[in-house]
Amino acid sequence: MFAGLRLRHWRAEADADGIVTLTLDRADASVNAMAPAVLREFDQALDRLVIEPPAGLIVRSGKAAGFIAGADIHEFAQYEKTGSVRAVIEYGQRVYQKLASLPCPSVAAIHGHCMGGGSELALACTYRVASSDPKTRIGLPEVMLGIHPGWGGTARLPRLIGALQALPLMLTGKTVAADKARALGLVDRVAAPEALLDAARTLLRQRPSRPFVQRLRAWASNRWIARQLLAPLLRKQTAAKVRKQHYPAPFALIEVWRRGGSDVRQRLKLEADSVVRLASTPTARNLVRVFFLQERLKTLAGDTAHGIAHVHVIGAGVMGGDIAAWCAYRGFSVSLQDREMKVIEPALARAQTLFGKRLKTPARVAAAQARLHADVEGTQAAAADLVLEAIYENLDAKRALYAATQPNLRAAALLASNTSSIPLNELARGLNAPERFIGLHFFNPVAQMPLVEVVRHARLAADTEQRALAFCRAIDKLPVPVRGSPGFLVNRILMPYMLEAIRALGEGIPGAVLDRAARGFGMPMGPIELADTVGLDVAASVGLELAPFLGLELPQGVSRLLDAGKRGKKDGQGFYRWQDGKPVKPEVPKDYRAPDDLELRLIAPMLNEAVACLAEGVVDDADLLDAGVIFGTGFAPFRGGPITYIRDVGADALRAQLEQLAARHGPRFAPRPGWDNPALRAIP
Repeated sequence: MFAGLRLRHWRAEADADGIVTLTLDRADASVNAMAPAVLREFDQALDRLVIEPPAGLIVRSGKAAGFIAGADIHEFAQYEKTGSVRAVIEYGQRVYQKLASLPCPSVAAIHGHCMGGGSELALACTYRVASSDPKTRIGLPEVMLGIHPGWGGTARLPRLIGALQALPLMLTGKTVAADKARALGLVDRVAAPEALLDAARTLLRQRPSRPFVQRLRAWASNRWIARQLLAPLLRKQTAAKVRKQHYPAPFALIEVWRRGGSDVRQRLKLEADSVVRLASTPTARNLVRVFFLQERLKTLAGDTAHGIAHVHVIGAGVMGGDIAAWCAYRGFSVSLQDREMKVIEPALARAQTLFGKRLKTPARVAAAQARLHADVEGTQAAAADLVLEAIYENLDAKRALYAATQPNLRAAALLASNTSSIPLNELARGLNAPERFIGLHFFNPVAQMPLVEVVRHARLAADTEQRALAFCRAIDKLPVPVRGSPGFLVNRILMPYMLEAIRALGEGIPGAVLDRAARGFGMPMGPIELADTVGLDVAASVGLELAPFLGLELPQGVSRLLDAGKRGKKDGQGFYRWQDGKPVKPEVPKDYRAPDDLELRLIAPMLNEAVACLAEGVVDDADLLDAGVIFGTGFAPFRGGPITYIRDVGADALRAQLEQLAARHGPRFAPRPGWDNPALRAIP
């Protein structure tokens, strides 16, 4: 059947029952991605199957990591540059439609990750069977790249599981586990990994029809009248989360679905036209760049082995307790130390909540709980491979702790601090093994924030840094190496923004207006709400450390609230009153007019400090700076990071705006050194 075909990325086998199995094992790659060469070979194999139809077709992966990770993003970025996106989209659609139109049933046997173009291939099959392995995840995350599914995802998924189930998956880019996919009707069977191919063959032999309720749901939700009624509601729900001018892809996806009729060819054309338009937007270009930045952070450690099995955390407050819980969740043995058991108990309770949400099954939750235990006396520090200090921000207290702890550590053990602002050179002074001391600055909430700053100092050993980078990847965090100067990278850039907002609040500009202005720029949360969320005590502590270094003053409004015992969200009262975990913001008078320069006044200090950080070498290059600020602060990803934004707007124009702000509001806006850096100029 396949005689004469030279397949480099696929293997074809036929069994005694006439069932053909096509196994994708992309050459010279550890992960399957649907690159053009892979797609062309698949097309050639399908041509043979059209001519000589087998009894059935199974498409599976030869990679242990998973099924198909999607299209090759590196090549997609090149298509956008060369203007060939349409040709690639339409070719992929034709190949997948050929699969969907085969004169024999087909089944996708899915294990591990199944994303984007991989999920769309599975949707073009007659059936889908998924492995019960916890690592199996299925999704269509293209919106995170500023586009939406383009190889048939929008045309097929709503017709398979119903629009009300399909659209939220595509609009958010969320992935689902095998059991959830089965409940949605996205897969037809769930099987143990070792029984995956047998389950696929059973589907081909039995050829079951979809359940009536699923077929009715899909039919009813895709009728013309349903699409016209539901689309405005979906647009409104989406607009409550993101702005169309910032993230056009979700809104375009809704419109593609609204206009799609009963003919799959018409739906595919709408889909292709929309993806081609989206691919050329600044949002898509910047989000693709953010994807590459993320990939770079993942590979900073190279092949270094971290050599860490046991983590000992000292300090069971919110940060220390949550770091300990996260490490246990990620499979490490963890001991948690504090002065009394009653201090540790709330951390263990929060850990149980985390395990229950993330791990689902009682057996996996119990295993994670067994990996985390209290150690009031701190005896386990001597057996740990990594001791991580997470006590309050006080130089003398931290150095006293190190003096008492380091003599008992194993010879190869690392000592780390979660300090958020104290220079590492000061903390390292007096240590008997400073080369094995490093900063690991996590962000709150630990389970949600992806970044960890790996903080350097003058006497740090290179292998210690590499081990720390590797450890961050092992706990599924994105590490960025930073210089150990005050505030490091993220807090140094974030603090001028927050202080300026608090100053403006003291001038009478309503907090809700300040928050709205920042969100209008694209920040995920306004600065006043952020200050309450971080905790006014934490913000004040970092501010006191950084303000003199940055030449800024700490606004009086913070100290007054702290003196009254109001620390923000955790106390239910800060700048806002908090109820059920959400801020209650006072209404703004309808006739209130915000200052014309308010957005610039908030954002410009961040940009100014980013330029200074780059000039001082706080990070190694502009890309790492953008990555750190995006993943550490949520800085509008669609803008590509502060340095990319400066390049797009123009460094000279922004510098002139800073000078205008300085003349209007004071010297704190004066351009910092570094605005003449060639790295701020647009890259040709």
